[in-house]
Amino acid sequence: MLGLFFVLLLGLELKHYVADYFMQPGWMLAGKGDFRQPGGYAHAGIHAGLTAIVLLVVQTPLPILAAVVVGEFVVHYLLDYSKIHYSRGVHVDGSPKRFWALHGIDQLTHQLTYAAIIYVVVLAKGYA
Repeated sequence: MLGLFFVLLLGLELKHYVADYFMQPGWMLAGKGDFRQPGGYAHAGIHAGLTAIVLLVVQTPLPILAAVVVGEFVVHYLLDYSKIHYSRGVHVDGSPKRFWALHGIDQLTHQLTYAAIIYVVVLAKGYA
């Protein structure tokens, strides 16, 4: 069970880093706060797709994998959408303390999502 936990933790952390910092061009960033633009959907889709790969590696049962991937897509999209709106007008140069606090809240909520994913997969595989 410990091995499963660490593979999930490391896999989800790596995919988060790659998806947020290497696979997010300007058009995605620009579209994350608007339901009518594709950027936020594409970004959430990348996260969901990479999560699917991590879950396949640990042989997650397919119904659980599908539910988690759909759930992550929805939750990730809504977290990013919310961040755009609650941090509107806050810039690192003008309000560094507030900017980093809001950035930290965003990252924390994503990390809590990964904790929930790990818990669901561990339960699904009969370890908890």
